[in-house]
Amino acid sequence: MNKITNLTKESTLFKVFLFCLSFLFFQFNSYSQDGKKLFKANCAACHSVGANKVVGPGLQGVTEKRSAEWLHSWIKNSGEMIASGDGDAVAIFEEYGKVIMPPQPVDDAQIDAILEYINNPNDGETAAGPTPPGGGDLTTAAPEDNSTMIYVFGAAILLLVILIFTLNRTGLFLRETIAKNEGEEYKGPTTLWESLREVMRNNKGIVAAVVIVLFFGGLLDLMDGAFEIGVHQGYKPEQPIKFSHKIHAGDDKIDCNYCHSSARHSKTSGIPSLNVCMNCHKHIDGSSGKTFMYNGKQYSMTEEIQKIYDHLDYDRETQTYGDNPTPVQWVKIHNLPDHVFFSHAQHVTAGKQKCQTCHGPVEEMDVVAQDAPLTMKWCIECHNATAVATEGNGYYDEMHARMTPEFKEQVMEDGVITVKEIGGWECAKCHY
Repeated sequence: MNKITNLTKESTLFKVFLFCLSFLFFQFNSYSQDGKKLFKANCAACHSVGANKVVGPGLQGVTEKRSAEWLHSWIKNSGEMIASGDGDAVAIFEEYGKVIMPPQPVDDAQIDAILEYINNPNDGETAAGPTPPGGGDLTTAAPEDNSTMIYVFGAAILLLVILIFTLNRTGLFLRETIAKNEGEEYKGPTTLWESLREVMRNNKGIVAAVVIVLFFGGLLDLMDGAFEIGVHQGYKPEQPIKFSHKIHAGDDKIDCNYCHSSARHSKTSGIPSLNVCMNCHKHIDGSSGKTFMYNGKQYSMTEEIQKIYDHLDYDRETQTYGDNPTPVQWVKIHNLPDHVFFSHAQHVTAGKQKCQTCHGPVEEMDVVAQDAPLTMKWCIECHNATAVATEGNGYYDEMHARMTPEFKEQVMEDGVITVKEIGGWECAKCHY
């Protein structure tokens, strides 16, 4: 019998091992359509997945009201459908102030993913995550669970390693035995490491391919992680007083600007001082003993309202204030980088934007969470899609008067003036 000089079987196993190894060290990101992310990026500025109106209608049950074909056409180019005289399209256009929804840069697969998310917005809703600076809980949409796949690959790789080791030892023993039986000196590898080195020398192309996959895969994973730095979407901290926006803004229909009055005139919306709370809670003192839901638990209204009195050093019985008030240490939820300028007044007063555009359906939240990612991408996409509220808005009268006829014709070509078209993408608008 001729001396065995090749490692064909071991080489094949090694190729499989290297291929699987690339999966172990690099978790491929799922590039399948993520309906929630697509909705947040393209739709959330104007729509909710519930029944409540934001800028446009709430989308709850929209797939039952309209056919998939109609929805695809509407999302891709609503203006074209209106121009064609489609009855439903024209009716929606008339109902929502004759504002055309800008064409959305999404394909059919992405639209299907968005519609699937609208139909099932709560699938895998929350999962515990890290705590960002400032304390509190970070509750985010649960990412796709890839742990099962990782365990399967890990188990497969472990079995392959055991199999390779066993076959290698068997092969080495047989090769040495054959060499001795033929009276020849055995000069081949004697250890697993030497065998692996031999296989790697004989399969340089495979090894190079795996190294390239690992390097660029790791680089992409690193870049993907870098884009998440400072993004705290879903951040939902516990507050020192269990203040329920669902009760105040939802059930009691209190205007957001009543408490956050500086949003209409200032860069910041402001944290309401407790004297604003006392406008109501001097009379609504919680003596009824009612309870309310907050973050899935029942709390006493009496105890939470008493916290306001304690911080103000207010005696409910005598209705007098003491000399030792203490501040409430509210936990800030929405944090923008220091190099970003954002004005609430510009958006609320000049832009006529609703609070829900950026903050989501606050009137449905007991514990307020950061609804939008508040990234640069999210902002510029909103500026690209949002039509300027010009009708009855004196802020823009002078700007329109100064427009040259050519420029006015250009921006009004599609019947809509977007924020982008009047400078909403200029760097200095937010960074100066």
